Amino acid sequence: MTSPELATPGARTITLDARTSTPGAEWWRTAVIYQIYPRSFSDSSGDGVGDLPGVTSRLADLEALGVDALWLSPFQRSPQKDAGYDVSDYCDVDPLFGTLADFDELLAQAHARGIRIIVDLVPNHSSDQHAWFQEALAARPGSRERARYLFRDGLGLDGDVPPNNWESVFGGPAWTRVVEADGTLGQWYLHLFDSSQPDFDWSNDEVREEFRRILRFWLDRGVDGFRVDVAHGLVKAEGLPDHTPDPEGGSMGGDAADVPYWGQDGVHEVYRDWNLLLAEYDGDRALCAEAWLPTPERTAQWVRPDEMHQAFNFAYLETEWDAAALRAVITASLRAFHAVGAPSTWVLSNHDVVRHASRLALTAENPQGHGIGPLSPGKPIPDVGLRRARAATTVMLALPGSAYVYQGEELGLPEVIELADDARQDPTWFRTGGERYGRDGCRVPLPWTSDAAAYGFSPTGESWLPQPAEWAVLARDAQAADEASTLSLYRSLLSSRRARHLGSGSLEWLEGLGEGVLAFRNGSITVVANASNAPVALPDGIVIASSGPLGPRTLPTDTAVWLADD
Repeated sequence: MTSPELATPGARTITLDARTSTPGAEWWRTAVIYQIYPRSFSDSSGDGVGDLPGVTSRLADLEALGVDALWLSPFQRSPQKDAGYDVSDYCDVDPLFGTLADFDELLAQAHARGIRIIVDLVPNHSSDQHAWFQEALAARPGSRERARYLFRDGLGLDGDVPPNNWESVFGGPAWTRVVEADGTLGQWYLHLFDSSQPDFDWSNDEVREEFRRILRFWLDRGVDGFRVDVAHGLVKAEGLPDHTPDPEGGSMGGDAADVPYWGQDGVHEVYRDWNLLLAEYDGDRALCAEAWLPTPERTAQWVRPDEMHQAFNFAYLETEWDAAALRAVITASLRAFHAVGAPSTWVLSNHDVVRHASRLALTAENPQGHGIGPLSPGKPIPDVGLRRARAATTVMLALPGSAYVYQGEELGLPEVIELADDARQDPTWFRTGGERYGRDGCRVPLPWTSDAAAYGFSPTGESWLPQPAEWAVLARDAQAADEASTLSLYRSLLSSRRARHLGSGSLEWLEGLGEGVLAFRNGSITVVANASNAPVALPDGIVIASSGPLGPRTLPTDTAVWLADD
């Protein structure tokens, strides 16, 4: 596939050619990839849940935004116990989202607009409704069917104690005991997430071969790559030793401890195998790892030349709005990823974290996955959060490498905090007895039209999560013609990023602009961000983008700017 060629700034003339590849200049090295959470993006059927035809109907908006690829969160067959991350059939579309024909149409229409498609793949676990797990439940201990998953005998005289002390990411124990065919209590199975999501045993060759088949199924249809869910969790430490996680750490890993179910060395063998499989296909098919690891250096191990192509930079996502901290993580990221020949990735929001328009203004600790709700301490001040979010995005989109944008952040959407208890659907909420609010607040369906039912998300006004009244002014149509809107800011930044080739550029830090100021140069652009509590002097240059109003040659607090020499 060829990278986009620019006819004029802000416009694209793109031809996607799956036979073309230029080593060292692959599209994924510099791409801006837009994450679509299908159930919350656009509903064409009127049932209150977004679907694939809804995505297809909005491709013109995404093309106008200026993104290079779409990452689709799971749309495969699923009982939807965890919003599609519990897959029962990896090679079909869940009727909730449409059909395989709908997917093929979306892929064709996206490619016609020069937009690539990345499919979410969930290899750590399946749904308990998957045919394999149903076969395992019906089979005997020690059988081939059970060997595909992590079944173990319990401890204690009657086997009534779980095989170890592991906790589920969603709260509670990571083991569930089954009732055997004869009605007696039997073995336990591991589920790092909900009890409806049993973990595969990746030491089993049959599991490995099945996922090769699944990869080929989607590659043969023409997809451009895969985002791999829980990419650091497939392999568990030998013997499944006990582990007590840091109570202040994130639920998906990311702490410095050696966790026996995160980041095990054996997982790299899986991705070397997948890398070879993708290389059999023409063009630059890409693998991106969701790997929550404590440092950029650890994360870079997932993107060595014969493994994955990208890995989410969660160390960057979790960095506070602080100039020194941002400089440190950007420097470490560029050094670590470039050392293995991979691009740095940059991300501020996704479907698992508090939206950065709220997160950057929190004043209390909020570990990943816990969420925020009506009784949370340190709730954000909305205008401060939005101001910092716009500034943070202005910094991110000027960095060399590849950037990810989560649906709705281009509208400045905040986390929805005031969700009623009976509206919540995240397994985290239920498994912790309401102790953790979970991720529903970042998954509320998008507002498209300010004066329409469900803000244009659904033709019937249905919405699987309630949308707040204050979102009317944030709807896409309300922002489209407003040059000061967050949507206009994103369009401007993405257009200039492409025109000035910032994704393939290099970074040079600038000094002397004051404490609390982040400043660097990338190609023809100087970027200055003021994270201090007072205005600072603005350097010379032509302003081509600004996250907020500027003073007379001053840069206000929580504001970032792009300056050009000409």
